[in-house]
Formats: sequence, C-alpha cells, structure tokens
Amino acid sequence: MLQGRVEKSDDRQGGIFAIARQAVIWRAGSQIAGQIITWSATFLVIRILDPHDYGLFAMTQVVMSLLNMLNGAGLASGLIQKPEADERSIRQLYGMLIVLNFGLGIVQFATAPLVAAYFRQPIVADLLRVQSFLYFTTPFVAFPYALLARAIDFKPQAKVYFLSSITGAVAALCGALAGFGVWTLILAPAVLFTTRAVGMTWASGHRYRPLFNFRGAGALAKFGGLMAAGQLFWVLQSQADVFIAGRVLTPSTLGLYTTGLFLTQILVSKFVPAINDVAFSVYARMQDDREAVAVGFARSSRMVMLVAMPFYIGLAVTADPLVATVLGPKWIAAGPIVRLLALAMPMMTLQVLASPACSAMGRPGLVAKIGGVGAVLMTMCFAIGLFWGVQGLAASWFFGYAIYLIYTAIRALPVIGLSAGTLGRAILPPIIAAAAMGIVVLLIDSLLPPMSAPPRLAILVTSGAALYFGWLAVFARDILFEAMAMVRGRAYGGDAPIPATTAAG
Repeated sequence: MLQGRVEKSDDRQGGIFAIARQAVIWRAGSQIAGQIITWSATFLVIRILDPHDYGLFAMTQVVMSLLNMLNGAGLASGLIQKPEADERSIRQLYGMLIVLNFGLGIVQFATAPLVAAYFRQPIVADLLRVQSFLYFTTPFVAFPYALLARAIDFKPQAKVYFLSSITGAVAALCGALAGFGVWTLILAPAVLFTTRAVGMTWASGHRYRPLFNFRGAGALAKFGGLMAAGQLFWVLQSQADVFIAGRVLTPSTLGLYTTGLFLTQILVSKFVPAINDVAFSVYARMQDDREAVAVGFARSSRMVMLVAMPFYIGLAVTADPLVATVLGPKWIAAGPIVRLLALAMPMMTLQVLASPACSAMGRPGLVAKIGGVGAVLMTMCFAIGLFWGVQGLAASWFFGYAIYLIYTAIRALPVIGLSAGTLGRAILPPIIAAAAMGIVVLLIDSLLPPMSAPPRLAILVTSGAALYFGWLAVFARDILFEAMAMVRGRAYGGDAPIPATTAAG
C-alpha cells in the first residue's frame, strides 16, 4: 500500500515538474541576471562610499525591515495558498495592502526623530523620512505578484525585476559618482521600487479595483497575520544585531560589519528567497500529497546545498584576498568578520528553506512560533557576543544558528513528512565535498609565496572549484547527474533521488 502511495506521489510530482522548473528558471534566473547587474554597481559603490555611510544606512534598515514585515506580504501569501479565490477576496486583498502600507509610511515618517535619538545620529531622521516613500509603492508590487504567483507564472515578474534591477543600479552609480554619499543608498531603492511598481502593475494586466470593505476577509487576514508574525520574528532576529550594536559600535565599525554580512548573505538573501517563492506556490498546489512535498523538499535542499556549501566555505577560506580585491583597501578590516559569518551561513540557508513548506501545508502558525524562538535566541546570542566586540558579534551567528537549525528541524520536519536522517543523507555529500575543498585550499594558501590579493584569490578560487567538482565526480557522481538532469528538465533515475519510502516519516 505504501508503495502505491509513493508511486502516486511521484506521478503528482512529475505532473508539475515542468511548471515548477520553468518558474524557477524565470524567477531565479532573472534574480541571478538582475543581481549580477546590481552587484557590479554595488561593489563599485562600496569602493566609492565609506564604511561610515553604510553604518548610517544600516541604522535605518532596522526600522525599514521591521515595518516591512507588516506590509501585507503575508496576506498576499494567503491568497496564493488558497485553492480557490473569488473576486471579492482578491479586491479585499488589494485594499488591505493599500491601507497597511500607506499607514506604515505615515508611522515611519512620524517616528523618525525617535530612532535618530536612539542611535545618536540626527541624519538618520532625514534618511528615514525620505525612505517612507517606499511604502507607497509596495501595494503595486505585492498585489500583481500574488496574482501571478497563484498561476505559478513568474515570467512577467522576472522581466520586471530584471528591468528594475538595471534602473536601481544606474541610480546607485550616478548617486555615488555625483558625491551624494549616504543618500546614494536611499536614491537607488527608491528608483528600483518605483520602476518595479509600475512594471508589475502593467505586466499583470489586472483590472481589479481595491475594496476597502473587509467584511468576510477573516480567514485571509488570519493566514496573513500568522505569516506576518513569522516574518516579523525573522526581522527581529536578523536586525537585533544592528539594533544592539548600533549604540555600542561606531558607524564605521558597524559599516564594516554590515557590509561583511551583506557579502556573506548574498546567496541566502538574494537567491534562496527566489527559490522559496516558487517552492511555496508549488507546495501549496501539492499540499494534499504530503509524500510528494517531503521528497520535493529533500531534493530541493540537496540542490541548494550543492551550490551553497562551496560558496560559503570558499568565502571563509579566501576572506582576506576576497575583501581586498572586491571591496578595496578601506574594507580590509572586514576580512575576519566575513570569515566568521561565512561559517554560519550554511545553517541559516538550510533553516530558511523550511518556512515555505510549512506555510504551504497550512501551518503558518508553526512558522511564527519557530520565528519567535529564533528572535529570542539570536538576540541573546548577539548581546552576549558583543562583549567580545565586532568579531564576537560575528561569531555569535554560528553558535546561535547551530541551535536554531536543530530546533527548526525538530518542529518542521514532522509537518513536512521527512525524517532528519533522510534529509541528512540527502545533503551530506556536498557538505563533505565542501569541507574537503576548504581544507585543501587553506593548505594551498599557506604554501603560496607573498603576492598581491587578486592573483592569490584567482589561484585559490580556481583550485577550490576544481577540488569541489573533482571530489563530487569521484565520490558523489549521481548528485552531479541529478543536478544536470534538473537543469535540462528531465527526471533523474539514478541512485541520487531521495527514497520516498523513508520520507513519509
């Protein structure tokens, strides 16, 4: 009987494989293309601006990130998750998004002086007031996104995101070259999100008018509220470090820390969310087939870690020449910070993959509870780590996320229908390959003669890539075949696929 259910899961999974693959290609592909453009501009801007500018900007992001979690993205997810949605509920969502975001803009404008007083930096108030404009663009991004995501149609969105990335990058470069200083970091997102709002509204082609009568929208509001609670806790834990350290560290030191964090979180904050967007839509369509969700989650985790592990370990072992080459001499002090943060990021990446699966299975409350534990745990770790300065703050990510990942696995895996052993076996090969790569690269680095940072980095990166793929080719060839089959849109029938009979838990 179990084998019959497994075959049914495989058929169901195969039925949406092409749709999911196209969605990932357009959503993640546009993200990659857009980020290449954005990074090129960002790294040039970093070389022009000072750590002090990034420290001030990081102070504003504490408030922006906190309020953004109340912007109604959870409501949009509620519409995506619903098997059926009538016109009234769609229009109500539109109205909710407008009311929430216009209100958030007013709140941020009014509370800006209080935030500036907390950080003892008067300019922060002016920065926050100008940033209040961003909330007025959010409804016209989030609502079209919800309509397109319900249909798992990410192609129009991909084009708009790519275009907005270009406009934001151009604005950032122009601002930096014009000598705008920290205001460059305010101008770029304003241009990006304005472009995105206009483009998404046009690309979706919707003709809905917002409805401000919210009677009967209780179920949508409840789901969105639970999603928002989980996202709110996520922001609390991810911004607690800057909130606590902002009163202790100088803006320059804080800028070194936040820029190091930006560098190490490029994958988990820029690419993984794109994968999670698609995963949530796909899992929501498969929520009645728990075994298919379990197998899909294990496979997607393995593919993500196949890319994430060499990236993070590579960052850790090449931190000093990487920072000197990419960011420039004024950022050299960020090297040790990057090394410590990079070691924590594999655990963070794996942890954030669980949220869309649990939410799609109708358990946003569990995601909120897990997020609440993470907010308390990471805040405590940051407060303790700060006793050892900025490097202690960076190291606290590793110890905090080791505990947080274990807790998340205990709570989330039973809901997904996956055992810890099955997941561990799925992701172990890339972990071992990346660890072996890191050890050998460190040995090579110790044997190299003194040289400038760029050629040293080139030697280490080339050696690391050859070692990683060489190890997989010898000891885990099936995983490489599976990855190639997935890219080409074919099911792989080798030894790599997750044994579904153990995934049902």
